[in-house]
This record gives sequence, C-alpha cells and structure tokens, in this order.
Amino acid sequence: MVWHIGRKSIQTLFAASFALALTPAIAEDFPAEPITIIVNWPAGGGQDTSARLIAEWASKKADVPIVVSNVTGAGGANGIRHAAEADPTGYTIGIMGSSFVARGYLNANATPIGDVSPLVFFGPDPGALEVRADAGISSVEEYIAKLKAEPGSIINGNDAPGGSSHIVASVFESTFGVEMTKVPYQGYAPTVAAIISGEVQSATLPVHQLVDQHKAGDVKILAVAAEARHFLVPDVPTFKELGFDFVAGDWRALFAPNGVPEDRMAYLETLFMETMSDPAFQEAAQKAGFMVTPMPADATKDWILAHDEAVYPILLEAGLVKANMK
Repeated sequence: MVWHIGRKSIQTLFAASFALALTPAIAEDFPAEPITIIVNWPAGGGQDTSARLIAEWASKKADVPIVVSNVTGAGGANGIRHAAEADPTGYTIGIMGSSFVARGYLNANATPIGDVSPLVFFGPDPGALEVRADAGISSVEEYIAKLKAEPGSIINGNDAPGGSSHIVASVFESTFGVEMTKVPYQGYAPTVAAIISGEVQSATLPVHQLVDQHKAGDVKILAVAAEARHFLVPDVPTFKELGFDFVAGDWRALFAPNGVPEDRMAYLETLFMETMSDPAFQEAAQKAGFMVTPMPADATKDWILAHDEAVYPILLEAGLVKANMK
C-alpha cells in the first residue's frame, strides 16, 4: 500500500527487471490445458480488469487459453487462499495486491506471505481522495476541516477491512487525525457505484476507477497519493504538492502456489514478463488506466518483502495490527 520500500528503490528494482534477458523457458508437456488466474475481488474492479487484460494478451503468446475466475469474499482472503492452496501444477495461479500484505495483520487466518511464490510484478496503482461534486467540498483542506469539526460527518466508500482502499482510508485518518464514517464494499466496482449513486460522499479509490466521473464533473478527485501526478488526471495535484506527506495506493503481482516445478515456474515467469513488456500491451494497459512496470519473480519477491517491512509500522500506528504482531 505504501510505496516507500526502504533500501531498494522502485527505480532500482524496475531497472533490474528490464536488464534481465527474457530467454524462452520450455517446460516439458506444459502447458497442455487452460491456465486459470484467480481474482480475489469481484468483476469490474482494478484487480479483475488487470487480470483479464493480462489473460487476453498472454493467451496470444501461450499454447493454451488463459482464463480468469473470480473467487470473492472475506475481504479478498478467499481468492488468495484458493490460489495458494491449488494443486501446484502451474495451471492455477493468482493475482495479488497490497491488501494481501495488510490482511496478514488484520486476520490471523489470512494466507501468509511465505505460502505463495511470486511470479511477475504488474505495476503500482496510486490511491486518491475523491468526493461527489455535490458534497460541498472543493479541496483536501476543506475535507480535513469538515472532519475535524464534525468527526464521522463524511461517509467514505472503501473496501472491506484488509482491502487497499480501506487501508488507504484508515491511514488517511491516522495521518491527519480525523475520523470518517467508513462503509465497506466488496471491491472497487461496488464502491464506484456507491459514490455515483450518492450512498457515500467520498472514496479512497485508485485514480482510474473514477477518472471518467471526474472528467464529467460528477466527482472531484481532490488529490493523488503518489510521488508524481497521474497521467490520467494531470490537472490534479499530489498530496505532496499540497504540503502533505501522504503517498499510498495499491499494486498488483501474479503468484503461484508453492511447489510448482521450477521449469513450469520459469515458463510462466517468461510468458508474463514478455507479455507485460510488450509495448502494445503497455499501450492497452495505459488506455485502461494502469501503470505497467513489470518485474520478474526475484524482484517481485523483494518488492513484497520490502513493502511488508515499510507498511507494518504504519498499520501499527493506525491501530490496524490485530494479528501477527512483530
């Protein structure tokens, strides 16, 4: 969720990924049947959309179809567990986001980081603060001031506990010393529907989820929680530009259950690295609102572990660590 990852910068990891030669890996008799990507959130959200994009383009390079299956529930935990506990044949893999790391501190029964094998990093997905145009709030300062004057007076749409936008909202509260009324939804798509319908006044979703509504004037993106402005909304400042040290958001990576044979892991890693490094794929992903910064398995594992190290003290300070305290 938070992208400050300690000693290894994002630029260093990305450079390392592109420095690797994408040598084709051939696994004997693999694949011989369709490969399934398990998505742990409902259809229409960022996790689902990115997985379907990957599946569509990777299918063109693979010898078999690649399909997406949505296994939802428990704040995203069910889908992760389903993929992690699949037979380690390489035919069932999963896609994870930052909530995978956070969930381990919210739920003692969540899948541990060590129970999955990272394959390929897809990219970061900056968070943002959005409000309905009729909410009477036109700036981050006004949003904070209203909550300080009337705690809980703004109803915010976000994921269920453990989801990225719920973590972003919670860390926002901790950072700025305010209290929203957080309403949990099962993924990004229902949260988008909630702010459009007026069920909630604000949301803490990634930029691309509400960019169309922002451009139409129905929703106002107040600020982006990133180091630099988002290419989809260059008119919107970052929190840092406004004087607030708040950088947060989601990210995505493919993973396999532990125990998949090395030759099959190598095949899958190469397949998805080549897919995500394809300029045509990156153009399609950008049109869908995604930043694509592919990294191979080793660098992806480093990213996840560094993210865990960076996010834990923030979750602890926000009072979100309920299990596996370090």
